[in-house]
Parts: sequence; C-alpha cells; structure tokens
Amino acid sequence: MILKSVCVGSMQVNCYILACAENSDALIIDPGQQERKIKAVLNQYKLKPALIINTHGHYDHICCDDQFAVPVYVHAADQNMLKDPELNLSASFSEPYSVNSEIRVLKDKQMIKLDCIELEVIHTPGHSPGGIALLMKNPQDDILFTGDTLFCQGVGRSDLPGGDQGMLESSLKEKLFALPDNVIIYPGHGPASTIGEERKNFLF
Repeated sequence: MILKSVCVGSMQVNCYILACAENSDALIIDPGQQERKIKAVLNQYKLKPALIINTHGHYDHICCDDQFAVPVYVHAADQNMLKDPELNLSASFSEPYSVNSEIRVLKDKQMIKLDCIELEVIHTPGHSPGGIALLMKNPQDDILFTGDTLFCQGVGRSDLPGGDQGMLESSLKEKLFALPDNVIIYPGHGPASTIGEERKNFLF
C-alpha cells in the first residue's frame, strides 16, 4: 500500500495520499493548498485521484478540493462549511473560498472503500461540529487519521466558531482514547504518534 504525507500551505497541513499500488486509484485526505505538491506525488506513483475526504471544514484543509475533479466527502455537520467562506474561515484568513465539487456527506461508523483501502468514519466533534477521524485496519498496527482533533502532544482548538471544549474532551475520552495503544495516529498538523503515547500525555 502507498501512504504518503504532503505538508501543504502556510498552516502546514498534512495532506495524505492513499492507494493500494502504483498505477491505481488514490484517495486524498485534506488537500489544503499547494495542489502542485500533491499532484507531484500522484504523478510519481502514477495515481489517479478518485475521491477526497475532508476531516473537517476549515479552509486550510479544503482549499484544493476543486483541483482534482472528484467527489468530496465530509461529515454532514460540516457540509455547510464547505460552501460558506464565513463558516470555513477563509473569509477572515485568506481569499473567500467555497467548494464547487460534488459533496457527499458522511456519518459516524460509515465505511469508505477504495480497492484494498477501508476507512471507518469516527465522528469527533469539538474542534468543529463535523470533525472526523478515519480508522484503517492493518495486518500490523492500525492507522488513525485524526484531523485536528488529536495531535502529537496536543489537541485541536475549541475556541473557533462551532468548537466545543466539552464535546472535544468527550470525543477524545470516549472514542479515540478507547482505541488500542498501538494505533498509529496521523494528525492534521505535525508529526505522527500513537494512541498510547497521547493518552499517557493528556490531562483532562
């Protein structure tokens, strides 16, 4: 399997590219900015983009959604953010942006499949109403794409519009920290870690 991380934009968002093999379809998570960097990785492995998943609707994670001509998946609670520059914060921090691609809504526990790749949607509100993590089962250690809910030695902000500290803590305690210690996390910003390390370091 191919799993590549591309750090993009001024906010240094981790965009992830997943595919089963070279010369196959690819799934893109959070193509925030710098489409050329993302497309360079696609071209390197001769991958064809098939779908995009946004872990949440903030502008720094969605700004290249329209550059790949594929459907965009987002949790239903963040769907409006993709269309509204005020809600996705692009009106405040950069050029106002709204997604024009086809938007398909996700719900908690939904499975997203592309060839050999299967991702389980875990709804993790708190940073935004429709924030999600994506769990991928592996023969070795499972992988969790955590968006801006959980970072290496940190958690997402809850003071932005739509954020909720109580919901963020519930998402962490009841959902993410309920997973096994050896689950590898790939966050929306910063380096990878594990559930065990972050549970140990986090104080509620």
